[in-house]
Amino acid sequence: MFEDALDAFAQIFTPPFRATLYKSLALTLALLALAWYGLDHLIVGYVAIGPHWVAIILSLLTGLGILLGLAFLIAPITTLVAGFFLDDVAAIVEREIDPAGPPGQNIPAIASAWFALRFAGLSIIVNIIALLLLLAPGVNVIAFFGANGYLFGREYFELAAMRYRSVEDARAMRRHYELRVFLAGLLIAAFVAVPLLNLFTPLFATALMTRLHRRLSQRGVATT
Repeated sequence: MFEDALDAFAQIFTPPFRATLYKSLALTLALLALAWYGLDHLIVGYVAIGPHWVAIILSLLTGLGILLGLAFLIAPITTLVAGFFLDDVAAIVEREIDPAGPPGQNIPAIASAWFALRFAGLSIIVNIIALLLLLAPGVNVIAFFGANGYLFGREYFELAAMRYRSVEDARAMRRHYELRVFLAGLLIAAFVAVPLLNLFTPLFATALMTRLHRRLSQRGVATT
């Protein structure tokens, strides 16, 4: 699994990935900027009431708070971005690791969008809880990695598997290899925890889970 993670990380900076990398990065930054703008104007509207110097201090504190909040929004935002580029990334990885194998089928746009929105919503809830637990050192770290590891593992693996299987079979396979999928999800959660590097999460996670799915598929698994 660690070898798959290293290969996935190395591949996201190779020439075949560049076009998707630039588009993914641009969309991620645009969504983060939009989130910053919305949160800033929403909160500043409340702190503008009162003495000017109070408003300035509260505005600065708000900016720091928004910056911290955006760090926790990286996970759900990159998940939304993944819905746009998963098939492109998975196809590149599939051709590299098994050129003679059958190519996966693109996930229908509606299904991909639903999975991405659902996962983003769950990720927002999880990261809000982790943010509220900042005053409980240790507990917040366990909550962040444990919950995000599970979510990343489940959603990215199922999306990779759905290129070859029905939704039901993809879920059954994920449950069969639940521990391996969770451990791979922890690697993605660790990737998300690294500033700046986490902007490339959709590419890394998709490349990793595509490799994991192909490796586990070679073992065979009952899907009922």
